Amino acid sequence: MKKWLAVFVIILAVQSAFAANSVDYEEVYRTLEVPTHKYVHNIDPGEYYDTQNTTWSPYPLLRLTGPLYFKTITIEPGYYVLTPREYNGKWYMLFKEAGRIKYILPVYERDIVPVMFYEENLPKPKLSPTQKIHLFLLDKLGKYVSSSQRKPAPQTYLEMTDLDNNFVSMVVYWGSHRYYMIYRTINL
Repeated sequence: MKKWLAVFVIILAVQSAFAANSVDYEEVYRTLEVPTHKYVHNIDPGEYYDTQNTTWSPYPLLRLTGPLYFKTITIEPGYYVLTPREYNGKWYMLFKEAGRIKYILPVYERDIVPVMFYEENLPKPKLSPTQKIHLFLLDKLGKYVSSSQRKPAPQTYLEMTDLDNNFVSMVVYWGSHRYYMIYRTINL
């Protein structure tokens, strides 16, 4: 059974690689529209629900060392927390700085994260012996006391790829979905 599962995962990976190579990034970039909606006081209304069970932000952090461009929007260098949000049936990526939304940019595709992706790509945390004992006790106590049960934070991953003609592809993995975006490295 494990062999069939491994073969199935490999076939899906090969198909997704071929699908990724067949995307016409220039056409996708041209068809995407610049978002015109805004949030009140530049505050993400869904952030409270995403962070209420976690100690730190569950969103991926992007460190941008050079500017990126999306049509009329220039994303300045800096640190941004990336948050996917749906608005009127379309998906957007919120670039937040210091808890406030700085940029809203469109997502051209959203799909499911492949099975076992996080296990293969995320490093395992190295715990000290006291941390291992602490987590063991919390897990054992959690079986009997419901208030001590911990909900895991969504797993995240971020990929950026340089493409031809000064395009950059960004893929944000958040929880069970991944979000595809396209930007330029030069302003036209």
